Amino acid sequence: MAAELTAHRLIAQHRPTLDQALEAIRTRAYWSPHPEHPKAYGENGSLDMAAGKAAFDALLGSRLDLGQPGTDDWVGGEVSPYGIELGVTYPHADVDTLLPAMRTGQRAWRDAGAEMRAVVCLEILKRISDRTHEFAHAVMHTSGQAFMMAFQAGGPHAQDRGLEAVAYAYVEQVRTPDDAEWTKPQGKRDPIALTKRFTPVPRGIALLIGCNTFPTWNGYPGLFASLATGNAVLVKPHPRAVLPLALTVQVAREVLAEAGFDPNLVALAAERAGEGIAKTLATRPEIRIIDYTGSTAFGDWLEANARQAQVYTEKAGVNTVLVESTDNYKGMLSNLAFSLSLYSGQMCTTPQNLLIPRDGIRTEEGPRSYDEVVADLAKSVGGLLGDDARANALLGAIVNPDVKARLEAATGLGEVALASREIANPEFPDAVVRTPVIVKLDGAKPDDQAAFMNECFGPVSFAVAVDSAADAVALLRRTIANKGAMTVGAYTTSEEVEEAVQEACLEECAQLSLNLTGGIYLNQTAAFSDFHGSGGNPAANAALCDGAFVANRFRVVEVRREA
Repeated sequence: MAAELTAHRLIAQHRPTLDQALEAIRTRAYWSPHPEHPKAYGENGSLDMAAGKAAFDALLGSRLDLGQPGTDDWVGGEVSPYGIELGVTYPHADVDTLLPAMRTGQRAWRDAGAEMRAVVCLEILKRISDRTHEFAHAVMHTSGQAFMMAFQAGGPHAQDRGLEAVAYAYVEQVRTPDDAEWTKPQGKRDPIALTKRFTPVPRGIALLIGCNTFPTWNGYPGLFASLATGNAVLVKPHPRAVLPLALTVQVAREVLAEAGFDPNLVALAAERAGEGIAKTLATRPEIRIIDYTGSTAFGDWLEANARQAQVYTEKAGVNTVLVESTDNYKGMLSNLAFSLSLYSGQMCTTPQNLLIPRDGIRTEEGPRSYDEVVADLAKSVGGLLGDDARANALLGAIVNPDVKARLEAATGLGEVALASREIANPEFPDAVVRTPVIVKLDGAKPDDQAAFMNECFGPVSFAVAVDSAADAVALLRRTIANKGAMTVGAYTTSEEVEEAVQEACLEECAQLSLNLTGGIYLNQTAAFSDFHGSGGNPAANAALCDGAFVANRFRVVEVRREA
C-alpha cells in the first residue's frame, strides 16, 4: 500500500511537468521549469546561495559513502582547475559484485511502467534542482567553468536536458499500447480473437562515461534516457570530474529507495589514478548501452569494440563559420567574440574555423578586407576581455594542461592576429586563465590545411582565407564530411550563398545558425527546442535529444493469447 501511495503522490506532483515537457518537444517553443537566475532558488535569495556554497564546502575532504555493494576501496584525487584540492573520496567498486547487484532490481523497475519510471526520474531531477547552488560549485571546481556558467549549464540547462530525455523516452514507450484486443473475421466461421500485451523491455545495464568539461550537461541525457526506459545505469565519471555525477548518483539512489525500488539501479564506478576502467567496463557482457562524450579516438574505439552494446557517442568536430557578408557588422563581431571567449573555447560547440574570402566581405558600413575583418574581430575580443573581472567571469579556467599546451603551440602555426594573454584571478591565484588566440591561415596551403582541418580544443581559432564564397562552401562541406561538426554558422546577405550553405548542412547533416548578431550564440542550444549535434556526421552518432536517442534503449516484447 505504501508503494501505491508513493506512486499516486509522484504522479500527482510530476505528471503536469511531464505533460508540459511533452508539449514543448512537440511545439519546439521556449519552455523551462528550471530558473536560470541564482536568486530564483528557494525563498531566501542570497541566503540560499550561501547555503549552497556551505554545502559544497562541507563536502571537501569528506568520504561520499553511497551504500552501494562491492566497495573494495576508496578513491579520489580531484584538483580544481582553480587550484583547490577537493579531497573527496568515493567508493571503488568490485564490478563482479556490483554489476549482478544492479540487475536484481530491474524486473520491478521494468514492471513499473513508463509513467512511473518517468515521474521517479522527475523526482530525482527536482531534488537535484533544489541543490542547484551546491551542484554549481561542484561543476565549477571540476570543469573550470566560471560560477555563473557552472550554475546555468551545470544546473538548470543540464536538468532541462535530462527532463527532455525523459519526455522523449516516455513518448517512444507509449507509442505502442499496453494491451490490444485483436479480432480477425473468418467469413462464416467464428472470428479469431487474441488478447495481446506489449511490454517495453530494457536492454540491460547502461554505462555512462562522463566528460571533464560538462559532467552534468553531457551526462544527464544518457543517464535519464536509459533510466526512464527501464535500464539500470552505471555512472563512470571522468577522473577529474567525479563530484557532480557522484552527487547525482547519491540523489538517484535516495529517490529510488524511497519510491520502493532497488537503489542499485543507479551506481557509481569511480577509479584509481591511472586505472582506466572505461575499456574494461565497456566490453563487459552485462553492459548493453554506452553513452560517451570525449575524444574521437576513444569514441571510435567504443564503436568498434563494444559490440555487445548500443553505443551513443559525442566526439570531436571542427566547427566552422562562413563569413561572406553582413548587414550588422558590429553585431556580428560582438557575437563571434563572445562565442570564441565563452569558457575559454572549451565547448564542443565553440567555433574554430572562420572562413573569410581573401578579397574581403560586404557590410552595411562598406567593404572590409580580409585583414580588416580579422583585425576588427581581434579588437572585439580584446575589448570584451579587456576588463580582468569580466574576463574571469567569461573565461573560467583552463581545464587541464593539454588545453594550455595546444594554446601555446597554436602561435607557431601561422601569423598571430590576436595573442593570448594571461589573466590573474584574485579569488583563485592558482587558476590558469588565458584569453583566446586567433591565427591567420591560408585555405589554399597544404600545411595550413593540416592545422585547421583538425580540432584544436580550447581557446584557439583560425581565420582561414579562401578564394570565394563558393570555395568556402566547398571547404565547409569537406570539413563536415571528413571531420564532423557539432554546429555550423554563416553570415551572409546573399540568398544564393545562404541557400548553398543550407544545402551543404542538410546534405552533410550539421546544425546551422544563420546571421546571429544578438544575445543567442553559436555555441548555445536550448533544450526542448534545439538539437545538440545531429548524429549524421563524424562529430557524433547521436543527437541530444530526439526519438533515435531513446528508442533503441528498449525493445517491445509481445505476449499474446486466445481471447
